[in-house]
Amino acid sequence: MAEYIVMPKLGFDMREGEFNQWVKEIGDEINRGEVVAEIESDKATLELESQVSGVLLATLVSPGDIVAVGENIAIVGESGEDISGMDSGSSNGAAPEKQEEPAEEETAPAEETPAPSGTAAGTADSEFPAGVKATPVARRIAQDKNVDLLQVPHEGERIRKADVEAFLESGGAPAEAPAAAPAPAAEAQVIQTAAPTVQPTAVSVSAEDEAIPATRLRQAIARRMVESKTTVPHFQVTMEIDMEPVMALRSQINKSLEAEGIKVSYNDIIVKAAGVALSFFPNLNASFAGDKIVRRSRINVGSAVATEKGLLTVVQKDTDKSPLSQVATDNKAMIGRAREGKISPDDVDGGTFTVSNLGVYGVDAFTAIINPPEAAILAIGGIIEKPVVKNGEIVIGHTMKATISADHRVTDGAEAAEYMVKLKELMENPMRMLV
Repeated sequence: MAEYIVMPKLGFDMREGEFNQWVKEIGDEINRGEVVAEIESDKATLELESQVSGVLLATLVSPGDIVAVGENIAIVGESGEDISGMDSGSSNGAAPEKQEEPAEEETAPAEETPAPSGTAAGTADSEFPAGVKATPVARRIAQDKNVDLLQVPHEGERIRKADVEAFLESGGAPAEAPAAAPAPAAEAQVIQTAAPTVQPTAVSVSAEDEAIPATRLRQAIARRMVESKTTVPHFQVTMEIDMEPVMALRSQINKSLEAEGIKVSYNDIIVKAAGVALSFFPNLNASFAGDKIVRRSRINVGSAVATEKGLLTVVQKDTDKSPLSQVATDNKAMIGRAREGKISPDDVDGGTFTVSNLGVYGVDAFTAIINPPEAAILAIGGIIEKPVVKNGEIVIGHTMKATISADHRVTDGAEAAEYMVKLKELMENPMRMLV
């Protein structure tokens, strides 16, 4: 019996992905777990593995299509099997939790304006009368431009992106909005206020200006940072840390691990210390969820990584319990994959706290924006050589400033300050992290 391959959820906050290419052709035999395609999520280009085994009978999406999580993308079955009765657009029922609306939409008249973006990508092609079908990207453009797909001329069984664009270029009229449109518009505005979406800013562009399309990663960063700054009440606490004990320990550790090819960075030690300190302050390893504060069962500290496409955060699982050598090895591997654009979903998922380190750029101190749904982020400056007072004498020392940004809905200034005191204690007595 033929089955669907669906767009999987390859990240905690993934809602859709851009389809890049098929690596299998119709008629090829494929096995469950075998790579069949490449997709681009908000964070990276990822390999898509088949959820079923059999012969690839049909592909339902094309390169460039924007495909919602849970949407059918291919049909797999036995060679020669009749699939004419199978739906080519909607989920097979194995969709993730977000697709709750389609059952209600099926009872709605087909002439209605396409649903908002939260549901449109999962709308079944069978909802269009007389066998009219459309690719996901065609539906998305039609939704954005308020185009009635029934009016779009096309060749073949499905309306494609080019058909909708040609219709618009020829002066095709957008569909009339329903009489009750004002109410949904107000509701949409409320949703945007709660969690703003990225919208192009109206700006004038001269012939000398260069307009560069934002990558999916850059769009995701914009969306999440706007959400954070407009919905999360940030406050900051800064602490100066004596780094000479860490410098001495790092030198000793790296000498002992040289034969194994492991090199511990300052950031590895900071990530480890941040994780250990979190074990004393569960409110900072948490998320705000309406009337609840969700304390995470695991401490997974992420490290912000600059890539050509934008900022990614790779996550060290169980940071508080992991040996420092493992933290160093894992971080090196994940950072390498991030910069090569070859990260796996596990590399970037599950973070509960983030460290953003700009010390390598000579930055003295800065504040960072919290990465939702986390409750805090630690901003790390550079190690500065300067005069300090030790044992009543002025000597040359090495210090570093660390600043925590915390969610005031989850914690208060005193608790954040206590966390910074614990972090300072661990960094200035780093052997305690290794015992």
